[in-house]
Amino acid sequence: MAEVKGTTIRRGRKFGQVLEGARMVFLRDGYEGASVDAIAQQAGVSKATLYSYFPDKRLLFLEASKSECARQTEEAQQTLSPETPAPEMLRFVAEKIVEFISSDFGQALFRIGVAEAARFPEIGREFYQSGPMLLRERLGEYLRAAAERGELAIGDFDLAADQFASLCCADIQDRLLYGVSRRISKAEAKRVIDAALEMFLARYGVRAE
Repeated sequence: MAEVKGTTIRRGRKFGQVLEGARMVFLRDGYEGASVDAIAQQAGVSKATLYSYFPDKRLLFLEASKSECARQTEEAQQTLSPETPAPEMLRFVAEKIVEFISSDFGQALFRIGVAEAARFPEIGREFYQSGPMLLRERLGEYLRAAAERGELAIGDFDLAADQFASLCCADIQDRLLYGVSRRISKAEAKRVIDAALEMFLARYGVRAE
């Protein structure tokens, strides 16, 4: 069992079943739109069974979020290899970042993770480890491989990974989180992604002689 400030998540035979059902409903309906009834129905369990594993909807959402982040990371690793040229890999990563932060799921994850961190530091740490830190580690591994090939010149790989992720969020995440915009168009996303790649490669790219 995992304890979060007195709130217990119980793991058992149907834990994975409940988690997968929750992941699918949260992705489809977002946090606010997802009902416990819909999650229980999708998971094929009773509400009593669901509550026996997750007594709090926010904890269920955060656990489902960790599962989704891990799934997307694995999918990305299977799609492109460490030998993929830097511009191609970075564009792929940027598109994934923008797609995630623009989604209802991604926005809800950020809001809840930050809000709960003040009351429950353990939740904040889990949110960071399953999202930003996981991205930093995986992207950092790729940047190191690209640097060893001579494509990039980077001294601090963790910082470079964080910088790239921040560039991809520019003018998108804040507008969505503060309700200035409800959706980001493909043209807006492309504008931010193109600029992120241009700036990052201008700083860290190695020009051919």
